[in-house]
Amino acid sequence: MTLNVAIIGSGFGGLAASIKLRKAGIDNFVMFERASELGGTWRDNTYPGCRCDVASNLYSLSFARNPNWTNSYSYQPEIQQYLLDVAKKFRLRDLIKFNHEVLDITYNADKKLWDLKTNHGDFEARNVILAAGGLAEARLPNIDGIDSFSGKIMHTARWDSSVDLQGKRVAMIGTGASAIQTIPEIVPLVSHLDVFQRTASWVLPHMQGHPVKKWTTLAYRFIPGAQKIVRTVGYWRREMLGLAFVKKIEKLQVGMDGAKLFRDLMVTDPVLNAKLTPDYTMGCKRILISNSFYPAMVQPNVDLITEGIDRIEANGIRTKDGVLHEAEILICATGFYVTDSPLGRKVHGLDNALLADSYMGDMANYLGSSFSKFPNLFMMGGPNTSLGHNSIVFMHESQLNYIVPAVKFALKKHAVISPKEAMAVEWTKTIRAKTPHTVWGTGCTSWYLNASGENTTVWPDQTFKFRQLTRGFKKQDHDITV
Repeated sequence: MTLNVAIIGSGFGGLAASIKLRKAGIDNFVMFERASELGGTWRDNTYPGCRCDVASNLYSLSFARNPNWTNSYSYQPEIQQYLLDVAKKFRLRDLIKFNHEVLDITYNADKKLWDLKTNHGDFEARNVILAAGGLAEARLPNIDGIDSFSGKIMHTARWDSSVDLQGKRVAMIGTGASAIQTIPEIVPLVSHLDVFQRTASWVLPHMQGHPVKKWTTLAYRFIPGAQKIVRTVGYWRREMLGLAFVKKIEKLQVGMDGAKLFRDLMVTDPVLNAKLTPDYTMGCKRILISNSFYPAMVQPNVDLITEGIDRIEANGIRTKDGVLHEAEILICATGFYVTDSPLGRKVHGLDNALLADSYMGDMANYLGSSFSKFPNLFMMGGPNTSLGHNSIVFMHESQLNYIVPAVKFALKKHAVISPKEAMAVEWTKTIRAKTPHTVWGTGCTSWYLNASGENTTVWPDQTFKFRQLTRGFKKQDHDITV
């Protein structure tokens, strides 16, 4: 059987795409999920303290609001449960092929179909939606000797809860988003923690995270529009803050002053304070929010190591000054393959085009969602659709405003569609022209940038503008063959 649509992934993007396709009257589609359960990022990231840094009411689907959030900024288990509840409410589980890892996706120009190879057989699809997400493939650090470490190694995104940290000497590489949530949780357990930092992060206090009051839950349940209003206010508050990222970089000084005051109050040791002080403009790398990170870092059983790592040995990490920092357990809070996602290397289009080239800056894209040499293929969370200031779920829903009508048109007309090369080039040039005028063009190194130093990750403008641009399928922007 030939599928109308093959969706790769069953996280926020895959579930949202499924719901929208069904609402548009499109059937005969499935989600391919390599794991045994749905949820994507929020299934995989179970490290201690894992929490979203976007408010619960905003970090959820607009058409599947949850009145029962227990915290204004939800922790991982509740977000995962939300996704399970969404799948149940919209009867999506039967559409998911669990334990099906996609090994190759190649366009067959003769049949005008996509051939999908999985670990459980081959499939054909008229359309493909890639919804694996940018935070799907955990990245272990490329450090000499890592394979020689005699203790347990784990990535925060592949947390092994069977590992007993009690009384152990632990080393953690990284001080990004997952690290600052994990560190406060494990410091009371370990005998000693060495934290290896390459670049300090801007950290702000978590002023709005709190348990949801009972009366608020009741209002969400029984007052029509109450939760929608709160969500809308939260969205526009973030958009106002986002102005400093994309329009008025000088306004970020207010945030940097506040972060400095917060750090100075929490970290009184001048040497440690200096190590924790960033040397770049706030927002150029991801801003982190935590009330417990700095208090954890000043504990007597914690050392912050800023000397570069030379290599990993059987008994610990040796830094470039020759010191061996002994460890029994190594935790890597080292992020993901984002600009070089392995999935991109599995997707082959016309003229032997490889989708991974789009991440390397060598291929133009259209709306961060489709590519000229990849007919009837669409991507959730594609180039320049991630965010530094608002909810990625908003961007997913915006993309679907283009993707679903495009798929519907292709199926109705039995058409092969792809963005015109000129339109893709124009879009990509426009995005790249914006970046130098935003905070992401101020010169810091981050996972937002690809190997060429191009921002291929973050949307360099306000999100409502992206929604306007993705409103509907514009036939005139596409090559169409019936």
